[in-house]
Amino acid sequence: MGFSQTEVAEKLRLKSSAIISRWEQGVSLPSLDNALKLSVIYKTLVNELFWEIFTAYRLELLKNENRNLGHDP
Repeated sequence: MGFSQTEVAEKLRLKSSAIISRWEQGVSLPSLDNALKLSVIYKTLVNELFWEIFTAYRLELLKNENRNLGHDP
């Protein structure tokens, strides 16, 4: 969308844009509240913003389901 970290921080009413940098680097994750706000700012779904994490969780849960059903992962 072309927003700077500072612009996003202002939209989220954060004190500093450093937290945005930490999210982008994967050092930390935004709260659910901020993740939902980011989805509005970027006009996308939350799982699209965190695709790698979403995919990893999905695979993990599917493996667990298969194990519980007696199938090999």
